[in-house]
Amino acid sequence: MKSRIDPIVAALFMTAFVLTLAACGSSGGDSGAAPPPGPVTSAEGLWIGSTSDSRSLTAFVLDDSSYWLLYSVPHASSLIAGVVQGSGTSFNGSFSSSDGIDFNFEGRGINTASVGVSYVAKQSFNGSVSYPSLNQAYSFTSSYNTDYEQTPSISAVSGTYTGVASVTGSDELTTIVVSSPGVVAGTGLTSGCKFLGTARPRARGNLYDVSVAFGGGACPSGTSTVAGIGYYDSSAKRLYLAALDSSRSKGLIFVGIKP
Repeated sequence: MKSRIDPIVAALFMTAFVLTLAACGSSGGDSGAAPPPGPVTSAEGLWIGSTSDSRSLTAFVLDDSSYWLLYSVPHASSLIAGVVQGSGTSFNGSFSSSDGIDFNFEGRGINTASVGVSYVAKQSFNGSVSYPSLNQAYSFTSSYNTDYEQTPSISAVSGTYTGVASVTGSDELTTIVVSSPGVVAGTGLTSGCKFLGTARPRARGNLYDVSVAFGGGACPSGTSTVAGIGYYDSSAKRLYLAALDSSRSKGLIFVGIKP
């Protein structure tokens, strides 16, 4: 009997040993289960603050590290004076960009810009914007706004908005209608310039991908197409749009409120 039992015991022992090795090997990254999401360490988010020259700042850093920094007229937070747009890099609490462009509607035109920021993820985003060709700079401070973590919804943003649209060469009182399918239609109340496009919820962040085409005629931007982002502040019923054409030489900025 001993000669028949020993091989069975040995076989069981080897099977257990192999299973143990397999279990140890599967405890690493090959288990097939997705790892839990890590904490946000980039500068991504919605940031609200002010600049050293008394302007309000509304900044969006997207998950692809592109950014839009909207700044107001001094002491007038509801009137957007321009936008700095570009792509940056987040690393270890520092955000930097060397390809920024400032699309200004106060008469300064279009200027290259660099951005340098110290940030704490989901807390603070403080830094400066520099203009090498103008030998000028301003600093800003801002805080994270948790509204970025809400889910965008076309039904929520649908409605009629009245506000000021800044386009290439002019500012004008404008009405924009966002319909439930995500169609965006705008009309300048003085010039009659019309533009038409779409707004689509982004997969990440409480923002919308926006693209609109101007109708020519009375439009300062002719028939150009601009693309960018939209943000709806539900507490204030305020819609923000910021978009540039592919050459970043023509653009649209709009801030309006619906009843």
